[in-house]
Amino acid sequence: MKYWLMKSEPDVFSLDQLKKDKTTWWTGVRNYQARNFMMKDMQVGDEVLFYHSNATPPGVAGIARISKVAEPDKEQFDKKSEYFDPKATKEKPIWFCVQVEYVAHFKNYISLPELRDNAKLADMLVLQKGSRLSIQPVEKKHFDILTKLGGA
Repeated sequence: MKYWLMKSEPDVFSLDQLKKDKTTWWTGVRNYQARNFMMKDMQVGDEVLFYHSNATPPGVAGIARISKVAEPDKEQFDKKSEYFDPKATKEKPIWFCVQVEYVAHFKNYISLPELRDNAKLADMLVLQKGSRLSIQPVEKKHFDILTKLGGA
């Protein structure tokens, strides 16, 4: 099993929305490294830290899980979608997405300042300068610390 951090802006798609919907396809990712994580590395059962970015304050809201492996992102073919890619074809898709399912909200939201203040998390990717990827691998030790802090 692997562990991940996936960022979403709460006004676009929040953990509350995932709880309501139960699952969602993680569409709209248009970064090759993040896409490759979904295509090549994410497996059913992998655990996800659901991170609210562009929030006040940003931070980890809870846990999700990968429920289906990567498939072509349908939005790349939809001319009305902001994620349409004219270079993508059904025969040669460019963008992929995994399905994510809701697991739990943390009892304690863990803000970015709290993450930064915890010396045991200092080498976590989300805390590194210039690390802006919307999908990042997380070490098990960091996942365990955060689930404990979050009260999961």
